Amino acid sequence: MGYDNKRSRVLAEAMDLVNGQRNRDYGPPESNFRRIADGWSIILQTDVTPEMVAMCMAWLKMARLVNGPHEDSYVDAAAYMALAAELSEC
Repeated sequence: MGYDNKRSRVLAEAMDLVNGQRNRDYGPPESNFRRIADGWSIILQTDVTPEMVAMCMAWLKMARLVNGPHEDSYVDAAAYMALAAELSEC
């Protein structure tokens, strides 16, 4: 099965981001998203989980796409959803 298409390139770039530079820049997603969730929980006055942070960030990227296609938003949304899937197991 050939994977030389746009969907494969978007997913490959998302994998490279979450397993490479972003992980080096921000640390493990469990720790990074827990810090974000803790802060959002205070601001929103409700319990926010790391998985919810990832889903909200994916939604932010999708909302931006309403104004037109931006490949980096597709990549980022895919990456955030992959992280949400992983964080759902924590």
